[in-house]
Amino acid sequence: MTTIAALRRLVRRRLRSEVPGPPLRGAQVELLQVIEKQPGIGIAPAGRALHLAANSVSTLVNQIIDLGMLVRDTAPEDRRAARLSLTEAAIQRLAAWRHARTDLVAGAMEALPSDDRQAIARALPALRALLAALDVKSSSKE
Repeated sequence: MTTIAALRRLVRRRLRSEVPGPPLRGAQVELLQVIEKQPGIGIAPAGRALHLAANSVSTLVNQIIDLGMLVRDTAPEDRRAARLSLTEAAIQRLAAWRHARTDLVAGAMEALPSDDRQAIARALPALRALLAALDVKSSSKE
């Protein structure tokens, strides 16, 4: 976990200088990614997807709205609920971030010896299975 966290931090730090726009924290990017996958998602479901409390998601939503990357509309079926959608700026930012991340990691992977690249590729299915197992356990506790 320490290695994965360090890898994520280093990639985020490197991308800050390569992707134009205001710096985004990891939780802000993760929320944008959830909304990208599920346009119109509400705050509570986004919180469940991120394993965050609704008030934490609300704070993130307000921050991202202030950056001009998110729109919060009222849900037609429940005027108390919000529906979240990305602005064009957010869509472009996520695409640029994804492209820069791919280039950064691919370049680093190419510099590794073939055995290391193969070991990483072989480990990915097991890491995905671990993620799914952990997600099932955390979902069953909610």
